[in-house]
Amino acid sequence: MWNKVQETVKFLQEKGVTKPDYGIILGTGLGNLVEKINIEISIPYSEIPNFPVSTVAGHSGELIFGSIGSKKVVAMRGRFHYYEGWRIEQTIFPVRVMKFLGIENLIVSNASGGVNPDFKVGDIMLITDHINFMPTHPLHGENDERFGPRFVDMHEPYSKQMIAKMEEIAIKLNIPIKKGVYLALQGPTFETPAEYKMVKILGADAVGMSTVPEVIAAKHLGMICFGISVITDLGVEGKAEAVSHEEVQKAAKLSEGAIGRLVAEFIKF
Repeated sequence: MWNKVQETVKFLQEKGVTKPDYGIILGTGLGNLVEKINIEISIPYSEIPNFPVSTVAGHSGELIFGSIGSKKVVAMRGRFHYYEGWRIEQTIFPVRVMKFLGIENLIVSNASGGVNPDFKVGDIMLITDHINFMPTHPLHGENDERFGPRFVDMHEPYSKQMIAKMEEIAIKLNIPIKKGVYLALQGPTFETPAEYKMVKILGADAVGMSTVPEVIAAKHLGMICFGISVITDLGVEGKAEAVSHEEVQKAAKLSEGAIGRLVAEFIKF
């Protein structure tokens, strides 16, 4: 893993990816942030050594380097999910590459099913904490101290300072936001009514199939993380309805503009 990460970092640096301030994983709901990036370099995942290739519809599969305001960013247009068949260490590989490119701040986004009765489809939720219900852990196995310590402190997985900063920006832009806990399940099936109920009982506000492994890997590397989720369907008792990936994408599209404005302003701030 170490050698593969260093090989990929060297390749990207030679392509001109240098001194980035932020890493961004553009999951569902944040695709149009690309329009706010002054793009200098765009590289398909298929051309990057050791990178997996996203197989999910709506995930473009390219690495972008450019700027938002005065800040340099590396943005992943499409992430790698455990349910696609990748090993868990492959899903977090890009986060490790970002760290050794010099990135200290990671922004992640996703689509999720809301179980908080106060939520509605299209709501934007700042992730305050998470519950890891993935079937395997991204740090399982022998630990390489060059990536981080064996036992990782997770008392603040999502930066309270960044959350407070985003709340200020949301007020300034007059964009309503929610806050809540995100629970990660393996997928790719959407949750049953009983599973939605379980998620709520466990103390989460929303559930999805990504993000948590990436944030764990980032904290292992000593990075600062911020997460944002768009509520694309509801698992609230009495409100749950049939859902498809196409409907999730359509619902996420409704909030893309607002999320893009929030994150762009956040990076410039």
